[in-house]
Amino acid sequence: MTTYIVATDAARARVFAYAAGKMNEVEDLSHPESREHTGDLRTGGKGESGGGGGANLRQTGNDDATSDKHAMFFAKEVAGYLKDARSQGKADSFVIIAEPRFLGLLRDKMDSNTRDMVVRELDKDLSKASKEKIAEALGKPYA
Repeated sequence: MTTYIVATDAARARVFAYAAGKMNEVEDLSHPESREHTGDLRTGGKGESGGGGGANLRQTGNDDATSDKHAMFFAKEVAGYLKDARSQGKADSFVIIAEPRFLGLLRDKMDSNTRDMVVRELDKDLSKASKEKIAEALGKPYA
C-alpha cells in the first residue's frame, strides 16, 4: 500500500510517497504566479497601470480576486495530479496537509473518486517544512 502525502499551500505542493514504513519525496509542484504581487499578475509583470504621465502606479482593483484566481488554478493542478496518481495506480490513499483556505479549494477541485481516497487532512501550512517535521506532525505511523 502506498499513501501519497501532499503538503501544500497556494504556490507549492510537495508530494511524498509513504510505503513500507518509508517516506520519500516524489514530486515538487509549483505555481510561481501565486507568489507574485497581484499588480504584477494583472499587468504582465511590470506592476504598472499603463497610464501616461511617467508615474509608476500600481494597478488598482480587487487584489484578493486575482490571488484567489491563481490559487484556484493551482488547486485544479494539484487535484489533477492526484487524480492521475489514483487512475495510474500509484497511490492507494491520500493524506492532505494544506493551509486552511487552500485546503477548501483543493477539496472543491477533487473529483469524487479521488476525494474518497483521502484518509486524513491536516489544516496546516507545512509546504516548506522538512520531511521529518511533516512526519512528526502526522504522528504514527508516519513518524
